[in-house]
Amino acid sequence: MTAADDSAPEDVPGSLTLSGAVALGTGVMIGAGIFALTGQTARLAGDWFPLAFVAAAGVVAASAYSYVKLSNAFPSSGGVAMFLREEYGPGTAMGVFAMFMYVSMVINEALVARTFGAYLLQVVDLEPVSFWVPAFAVALLVAAFGVNVAGNRAMQAAQRVMAAVKIVGLGAFAVAGLWYASAAEFTSGTGGEYTASPEGFLAAVALAILAYKGFTTITNSGGELVDPHRNTGRAIVIALAICTVVYLTIAAAVAGNLDVAEIVDAEDYSLAEAARPAFGDGGVSFTVALALVATASGVMASIFAASRMLAMLTHMTQVPHRHFGIPGTVRAHTTAYTVIFAVALAATLDLRRIAVLGAIYYLIMDIAIHWGLLRHLRDRVEHRRAIVVGAILLDVVVLGALVWVKASADPLGLWVAVAGIVLVVLGERLFMASHTRPDGTMDM
Repeated sequence: MTAADDSAPEDVPGSLTLSGAVALGTGVMIGAGIFALTGQTARLAGDWFPLAFVAAAGVVAASAYSYVKLSNAFPSSGGVAMFLREEYGPGTAMGVFAMFMYVSMVINEALVARTFGAYLLQVVDLEPVSFWVPAFAVALLVAAFGVNVAGNRAMQAAQRVMAAVKIVGLGAFAVAGLWYASAAEFTSGTGGEYTASPEGFLAAVALAILAYKGFTTITNSGGELVDPHRNTGRAIVIALAICTVVYLTIAAAVAGNLDVAEIVDAEDYSLAEAARPAFGDGGVSFTVALALVATASGVMASIFAASRMLAMLTHMTQVPHRHFGIPGTVRAHTTAYTVIFAVALAATLDLRRIAVLGAIYYLIMDIAIHWGLLRHLRDRVEHRRAIVVGAILLDVVVLGALVWVKASADPLGLWVAVAGIVLVVLGERLFMASHTRPDGTMDM
């Protein structure tokens, strides 16, 4: 596959509309964001956690500039993988950074799937929680696999319906929550371990970025999007704008109905708990229903994007691929492999550790995207250098804060992240060596 190739064999040009791409992006973002991360950001940022989502939107907006420029220049179903190929060329560097992105996407699927299980248990009384949360997560992942292999039309139809339900439902939750909010809760000043520190706030921003990184899902649809040179960037901007408004209003509603200690106590299902003071069990049931729709939508959309990225890496000969005698296209296989990987993560890791791993891998890849644009594409893709440099600095600051905080709070989680990085680098280097000719050229 040459650099000029911008689509996979399974791409159906024009099969994805602008509204479908926006629905995919918001599907991942809203599913992974406010439902999965509110409690974790509150634990780190205290009463300031709503502002952590606002600050994260600023960081992501700076990052999105590079992706919009690259999407307009290189629309492809490979998305980030194609951008990295254009920046670094085929080889180990491109493969490593692309795999970081792929792994962060699969981690996102596991994170959202476990959130689905945590919310479902608020209305289904089953014990033990340690078994049923991953069990429901696995069931959702399997169901999402079925929707994805059904094709783009089924995917778009499901995402449009779910996106409408989420936006209307969350809008109603936000308005009602703010109406019944207590001003005292906004400044409850819980103190103790939940008092915000500068590094804790920045670490919360790093986690909150996961709530927005779903916009990269849209870059994986370029090979199938109607008028991709125009609509990829438009879809990214629209999806980010929608999600920023939704996150800010929802976070404010939660902060107005629970103090930080209560939010952290209900860390994995904090939105449902925030509905209880004003609306009782009926409000909890309504919020749980919204959470189930949002997380199901997020998992489906994330599998859609991750499987396409892995398929593109396969066509680029950046990762090994085996059919194992299974019928179907490469994309069908990569969808299956993606779901199997997500199932393994959802069954073995808790929400907090999954989120940290996802943030670390994503931010490393994000820095690589910006650096590649500055260093290798400065003459091919028009961009403003100051914005891209600013995006790199913001990523470095929040990543450093997250690592600093987690080094004391969860050193094992950091060692898991380091082990993952080493495995990806070594695996990619060995695979590259396996098809490098004596003259240094590659069979790619």
